Amino acid sequence: MNFDFETGEILLVNKPLSWTSFDVVKKVRNILRVKKIGHAGTLDPLAEGLLILCTGKFTKKIEEIQAQEKEYTGHFTVGQTTPSFDLETTVDAEKDFAYLTEAQIREIARSFEGHIDQIPPLYSAVKVNGERAYTVARRGDTAQIKAKQIHIKAFEITDIALPVVSFKVICSKGTYIRSLARDFGTALGCGAHLSKLIRTRIGPYELAQALTMDDILNIRRQIIENASHS
Repeated sequence: MNFDFETGEILLVNKPLSWTSFDVVKKVRNILRVKKIGHAGTLDPLAEGLLILCTGKFTKKIEEIQAQEKEYTGHFTVGQTTPSFDLETTVDAEKDFAYLTEAQIREIARSFEGHIDQIPPLYSAVKVNGERAYTVARRGDTAQIKAKQIHIKAFEITDIALPVVSFKVICSKGTYIRSLARDFGTALGCGAHLSKLIRTRIGPYELAQALTMDDILNIRRQIIENASHS
């Protein structure tokens, strides 16, 4: 397998849990000695799965790749809310969910399909008056974030083992699954937060094709070995 990182490569990487997207870019840059590299679509530290990196001249493809539909799987935990809508912050409220039926949960999920207005989380990289919203949130302040229209192509409930609801979502660029957790929980009447998230696809690029960080190290070893034989 030959790579030309300067001319340009598209690397599919399986982002480890707790790593930021920038952590992955920095690590891959250092391992592969790539000067020009960027990622197409941020994943939160608590999310896992497909992160696409573009190198060299292929960094021009980043916007095109980011614009494609995304697919996610994961878990919502119902009956509990958190300020960040995920596990970055601790539970701040609990409500009974015993009244929920499987039919209700599936029907409410379907109601989110189509074009909807969604307010991004305060704990996000959205800019508010020139400042990242998460910076505002982490110092304890609040800010008004405008809703934007997104498209949920599919919101499928794949398993129900209350309080955990497993899902698959296919959605447009700019969709926050954490916000979907908040809105889904509100519609259920008991609140919810995102407790697991895996990005499985961006456009035609699938997680099954992605490299692990060990694979990246092996590519570096291969490059060194090839150079020693030339």
